[in-house]
Amino acid sequence: MNTTPLQTASTYYQANPGTRWLRWALSLSEKLWPALAVRGAYRVFGTPLPPKWLHRRQPALAAWRATPWPFEQASITLYEPPGAPGPVVLLLHGWGGHAAQMLPLAQTLMNQGLRPVLVDLPAHGRSQGRTSNLPQFARAIEYLTARLQQQGHEVRAVAAHSLAANALAYAAARGLPVARLALLAPPASPHAYTRLFAKVFGLSEGTRERLQQRVEAREGILMRQFEPAAVGPRVAVPTLIVHDREDRINRFADAEAYRDAIAGARLMATEGLGHTRLLRDDQVVSAVVAHLRG
Repeated sequence: MNTTPLQTASTYYQANPGTRWLRWALSLSEKLWPALAVRGAYRVFGTPLPPKWLHRRQPALAAWRATPWPFEQASITLYEPPGAPGPVVLLLHGWGGHAAQMLPLAQTLMNQGLRPVLVDLPAHGRSQGRTSNLPQFARAIEYLTARLQQQGHEVRAVAAHSLAANALAYAAARGLPVARLALLAPPASPHAYTRLFAKVFGLSEGTRERLQQRVEAREGILMRQFEPAAVGPRVAVPTLIVHDREDRINRFADAEAYRDAIAGARLMATEGLGHTRLLRDDQVVSAVVAHLRG
């Protein structure tokens, strides 16, 4: 039996006493003080889960050089392999993820003469910041690429997982100067995610709408501007999309939406890997590396 994203998210949040308490508090404040409920929902919506302290220590990256870059009111942490020359490929984790998740791709890229750069995005892993969001992910991708190029690196390609893939597609539509993209298990609609968030936490449609307006007003961009129909026609570089048909976080239809919106995009469908196991599957890693090499 297929599990819906709502069922998966509900199970995850309900399993934690702290999040059950948050649901109760948001529901109560919605009844007694609606403005406070919106502020509380905004904070919860922007807080990555699992919490970043679980991924601050990443023993698998002990041999990699970690460099924090200040970014906005937070930071970005880059992990670079010692003695690996060649064009740079940026590897970006998703919401609640961390840099070490991209290591299988990184190791294979190094074997092919490329220089992978792993990243802890703001409010994730060893990076500073308590909250983040999709627009900030997109700005971070643009900043990372521009600064690396300013330092004299050739940034050949970018591969991103989940929410970062959504951000990458948006950055590419704005002219991100790289030759190739890989979107791994991308979500298609942040607007739809606010509806999922509201259902998980028992919020009314009115509170959800005000939450969305708060995010959009603070970030200066509408959520629908991130959807495939908005960004896809402006992505002008070869794009590989990888998505599992049994992904319980982002629908397979999301990948199909990107495939249909991006001219020449290729969709690699997998079976039984779910949302994160595809990052370490040998066939997926080989296909992604072959695409990024060009």
